[in-house]
Amino acid sequence: MTEILDYGSIMNHAMQVFVKEVLQKVAKNGLPGDHHFFITLDTKHPNIEIAAWLTERYPNEITIVMQHWYDNLEVGEKGFSVTLNFGEAPEPLYIPYDCIITFVDPSVEFGVKFEPSSAIDPSDELTEALHSSNTYPIEHKTGTNISTEVKEPENEKVEAEVVQLDTFRKS
Repeated sequence: MTEILDYGSIMNHAMQVFVKEVLQKVAKNGLPGDHHFFITLDTKHPNIEIAAWLTERYPNEITIVMQHWYDNLEVGEKGFSVTLNFGEAPEPLYIPYDCIITFVDPSVEFGVKFEPSSAIDPSDELTEALHSSNTYPIEHKTGTNISTEVKEPENEKVEAEVVQLDTFRKS
């Protein structure tokens, strides 16, 4: 067998499903507690739909923030749409999952980084399945607060406890 498992593509696919499930919960119930998201996007992605002035201002990537004000969050199979506020101007966005570079929830110190779309082999079975599903992009509407300025959370750092695996091994 000469094939090699492409762990990068498998992980990207799994993380895209993860982001979709998180956003589905938020669309249904809103953001709980202090949760909020910093989502960095590849603005050169061919299927992203953002205002031309945003693409001109951020030609490579943009970080959006979903926190206090967002509207019309709709989650689809290949991406999600949301309306965010840029300087008091609501802007509808359509974001394919495969244009996400990072997804971070600083309230719980959680984040994932995706491999660039260009690093993923389009002939890969998982990538092909993700891009060839029989679903269509969701309807675009307006609605969420976007900020292009990323601020570090003011949370205290939590020390991690190191546990030795030998503790759990059977003798």
